[in-house]
Amino acid sequence: MSAVSQIEELSVSEGMPPKVLEQILLVLKKADLLTSKRGVGGGYQLVREPRQITVGEILRAVDGPFLPIGENPASISAGLVACFEELTELVNAHLNSMTLADVLTREAPRSSMYFEI
Repeated sequence: MSAVSQIEELSVSEGMPPKVLEQILLVLKKADLLTSKRGVGGGYQLVREPRQITVGEILRAVDGPFLPIGENPASISAGLVACFEELTELVNAHLNSMTLADVLTREAPRSSMYFEI
């Protein structure tokens, strides 16, 4: 399982205000993606391994379902509705197949420099 992280550490490393980060972490905890421990040595921890948590789960917990035209597309033509329904299926399939581990693997180290000669 991943290490316990404190809000202050995450805030600095991600360049995000602590209050905003705290709200996001609370949402992820409510969605059973994180657990928390109070007190000295406390903080937040993933409840499952990163390879077992999908990007789709995280985004749905934070933002709700991916709906590019909303829930009531009555004023939009049937052709566009069908197009956006297909888009929604494709995006959700991709988000549900991509894990947190996949994202972390793609993350380039922020402090390294790379030159191709």
